[in-house]
Amino acid sequence: MIDNMPAKTGKSLEEWKRLLKGKAFAKHGEAVKFLKQEHQVTHGFANTIVTLSKDKSEPSDSLVAKQYVGKENLKPIYEKLIAIVKKLGDDVVITPKKGSVSIIRKRQFALIKPATKTRIDLGLKINDKPTTDRLGNSGPFGTMCTHRVQLTNLSEIDDELIGWLKDAYQKSI
Repeated sequence: MIDNMPAKTGKSLEEWKRLLKGKAFAKHGEAVKFLKQEHQVTHGFANTIVTLSKDKSEPSDSLVAKQYVGKENLKPIYEKLIAIVKKLGDDVVITPKKGSVSIIRKRQFALIKPATKTRIDLGLKINDKPTTDRLGNSGPFGTMCTHRVQLTNLSEIDDELIGWLKDAYQKSI
């Protein structure tokens, strides 16, 4: 995504960082909205630019660490999901936010959220897949995802789930 940024947005990541450095946005979403409205950048690129432009005093790792405070038992599930998505392709961008982690190719195709103290919700964007008992509707993710898988145990990350992740990745071009 970063390599494609100049061709798709007209500027390199460093140029976008310089542009944003002169602005003072109170919230992440305000900066994303600015890039989308004022510079016609797509949401995926805008979100990535803003995330990668942030002051390093709040590294992405600390955003993830805060998500799992009191939910440390879920961290191995998160780590295994991240290891899987990293193997899907070198164009995967992992974007931690305050309450979740977006997994982006050209657009978001997965979302990892520690929903409760005992459950991670994995949102997937697979437009042509029917829902099942396990591959449920998007629930609280709304239109950000088409499906949601609720995970409470590492053993639930099986071949079927990995297949859904691959499918979502492949369709996110």
